[in-house]
Amino acid sequence: MLRQVIHRGLQSFFYKLGLFVSRHPVFFLTVPAVLTIIFGFSLLNRFQPDTDLESLVAPSHSLAKIERSLASSLFSLDQSKSQLYSDLHTPGRYGRVILLSKPGGNILHQADVILQIHRAVLEMKVNYKGYNYTFSHLCVLRNQDKKCVLDDIISVLEDLRQAALSNKTTARVQVSYPNTKLKDGRSSFIGHQLGGVMEVPNSKDQRVKSARAIQITYYLQTYGSATQDLIGEKWESEFCKLMHKMQLDHQDLQLYSLASFSLWKDFHQTSLLARGKILVSLMLILLTATLSSSMKDCLRSKPFLGLLGVLTICISSVTAAGIFFITDGKYNSTLLGIPFFAMGHGTKGVFELLSGWRRTRENLPFKDRVADAYSDVMVSYTMTSSLYFIAFGMGASPFTNIEAVKVFCQNMCVSILLNYFYIFSFFGSCLVFAGQLEQNRYHSIFCCKIPSAEYLDRKPVWFQTMMNDGHQHTSHHETNPYQHHFIQHFLREHYNEWITNIYVKPFVVILYLIYASFSFMGCLQINDGANIINLLASESPSVSYALIQQKYFSNYSPVIGFYIYEPLEYWNGTVQEDLKTLSQGFNTVSWIEQYYQYLRVGNISATNKSDFISILQSSFLKKPEFQHFKNDIIFSKAGDENNIIASRLYLVARTSENTQREAVELLEKLRPLSLIQSIKFIVFNPTFVFMDHYGLSVTMPVLISGFGILLVLILTFFLVINPLGNFWLILSVTSIELGVLGLMTLWNVDMDCISILCLIYTLNFAIDHCAPLLYTFVLATEHTRTQCIKNSLQEHGTAILQNVSSFLIGLVPLLFVPSNLTFTLFKCLLLAGSCTLLHCFVILPVFLTFFPPSKKHHKKKKRAKRKEREEIECIEIQENPDHVTAV
Repeated sequence: MLRQVIHRGLQSFFYKLGLFVSRHPVFFLTVPAVLTIIFGFSLLNRFQPDTDLESLVAPSHSLAKIERSLASSLFSLDQSKSQLYSDLHTPGRYGRVILLSKPGGNILHQADVILQIHRAVLEMKVNYKGYNYTFSHLCVLRNQDKKCVLDDIISVLEDLRQAALSNKTTARVQVSYPNTKLKDGRSSFIGHQLGGVMEVPNSKDQRVKSARAIQITYYLQTYGSATQDLIGEKWESEFCKLMHKMQLDHQDLQLYSLASFSLWKDFHQTSLLARGKILVSLMLILLTATLSSSMKDCLRSKPFLGLLGVLTICISSVTAAGIFFITDGKYNSTLLGIPFFAMGHGTKGVFELLSGWRRTRENLPFKDRVADAYSDVMVSYTMTSSLYFIAFGMGASPFTNIEAVKVFCQNMCVSILLNYFYIFSFFGSCLVFAGQLEQNRYHSIFCCKIPSAEYLDRKPVWFQTMMNDGHQHTSHHETNPYQHHFIQHFLREHYNEWITNIYVKPFVVILYLIYASFSFMGCLQINDGANIINLLASESPSVSYALIQQKYFSNYSPVIGFYIYEPLEYWNGTVQEDLKTLSQGFNTVSWIEQYYQYLRVGNISATNKSDFISILQSSFLKKPEFQHFKNDIIFSKAGDENNIIASRLYLVARTSENTQREAVELLEKLRPLSLIQSIKFIVFNPTFVFMDHYGLSVTMPVLISGFGILLVLILTFFLVINPLGNFWLILSVTSIELGVLGLMTLWNVDMDCISILCLIYTLNFAIDHCAPLLYTFVLATEHTRTQCIKNSLQEHGTAILQNVSSFLIGLVPLLFVPSNLTFTLFKCLLLAGSCTLLHCFVILPVFLTFFPPSKKHHKKKKRAKRKEREEIECIEIQENPDHVTAV
């Protein structure tokens, strides 16, 4: 009883709302237009891009950020970023270049050319307020001699050049890999500076025979001042221009440059590349909506309503964007998906309202027809809009750990609310005016009076075709002239009979089993998308650089800083064994290892604290080849006693080409050891900030949104007219969601912030299209399930097909945007639309004929009513036999 009361109450409310809109159409047309103008100007005046890529795509709350703060409090990260090598996420400002020789060449033979390019970088000047700044003014300085920090491969190249000038063979300058001995006696790790290495066969010291690539990084100082940052940005820009110029001058080398702003620039480049394509997409949606709303009947055809429906969603999106920028929002490229998401939901309401209008009786006044359409459609559209708001509201909650996802979901919530308001106000007013024209028999395109049938019969065929209002099709057998709409005609006369044919059903079952198998197979192969290049323009310098870097410099992981943050008895044999166990399997750059070797070579005993620290300070750290280790130890003095309160070493692991995944595995391996070992340590690399629990952070929004929608559907079991509708809806949405998830994985789409947003949208898109179909089916009172599903498809199939076809056609221009972000968006939304269409028109129409709800009780009720009516008629005939004769 409660179900019927709630349902009738909502229908009554929307009927009155429809009447109110139909009586004040100018008001409801003007208010949304004025709001769009006001907020549209704010969009133009307050537009500002978000330049902090880390805050957008890295997990907001992660242990890696805490570890970074602790490591920075011990050792300045700005001073140590040259040691903490990271592929793409180097902190601060820098310029980086990869020099690649031709296939079969040896980059070490071109040392002179590389050093010329190096000198050009050092001599490059940047002008700021009349002062010229070179690299020496901006570079990070070494503590020991206050000289610029440069990669050790530069020293190797200078040795090779000196050997060439003195007529020595390069073979006498031995270069080992990954650790090599420098001229000053230092042992240096060059695994990230020399790439594509071939070693001399059977060489014990791993001498280099040839190499394809060299990577050089120029680190700039970061003081935190705006002026310093501006000068650094100018230097980076000039650096990239210089590398482009050097590429033209040195055709025998390939140069790939990268700077700190490159990632953000190429991330934002997607928006610039997609602007024209989005306009093309809008034109295609307008065209599809206009054509799909047209009929041969010039009176009942509504092409302008289809066009105005799409424009309604456009102006509501502009208003939502204006509100976003007024509230100090900053634009980022992930927001490109909002127009497509909003259009997919908004046009569904437009086409359903248009179908609801066509189901009303033509003999009613146009205001009553609008009210009937609102009463018929707005209840289900309100429910689906509420679920959209709940899903994206959960995505915008504090549980979401990715800022880009949170910002997107906040915007989407505003867009959904405005879509809903604009559809019942702005589009409702357009429907009122269109209904008035139809009632007064005006042409739907030319807005002129339609001539009478007698007048048309005297005119040429082309004129009759243009002015045909369907009078020749209408007969006393046909109560609904809208049956002649081409989509409805196709569904009624052809498709419904075909899909419910008993010979088609086995093939549909086989098709679904194939679909489910591939989906399940894909769900077992899900990959997290922590790789930042998934969000960049595909032909950008950053992506080219990352691919070359992955190809030639992926033999070793990023350098992991191993920070011991508590005093430790380094002279103790047990501690030494523990340190050796922890660093086992890694290539270490460690003062501890070098110091132990120094003691062994010199046959020096340091088994107690005083001897260990005394020899370390007075002898080991005074040697030129070991002086740089002073930066890795923090001493404290208590009276006459010195203590080591903290120290650090660096670990590098041997990896394959999938460096990023193996770096995550290393982090997950080392971090638990810090909790169970007696040695208190933390591990850190700038890359960890982007990868730390990224898979959990990025999947959390879709899990929360899915749980929220599931909870709402379960709680409303007792409020809807038939709970089986909710049950079927949960099954359908789960099938579509898992299908999209599995198939997108098989299509090489990783779980990044874009694909997660698409999965949240898929939940709602599936509900949007399946819910009306399912509820109409479970409430139908026909004799058989087959007849019920036919009626459901006939009632809602047109709107579903119109909306999904417009949605899918609008995605086509995204294929031509050269960006990984838009490729991901295209793939996920294409799968969402296709899987929804498959379920609505193929899977559900067949499966609903097998499973509950049963329609037998409806059949019994009708049979009882018919029998009762026949008995009443027999009694009437017996009482009045003359009536039969009269008939």
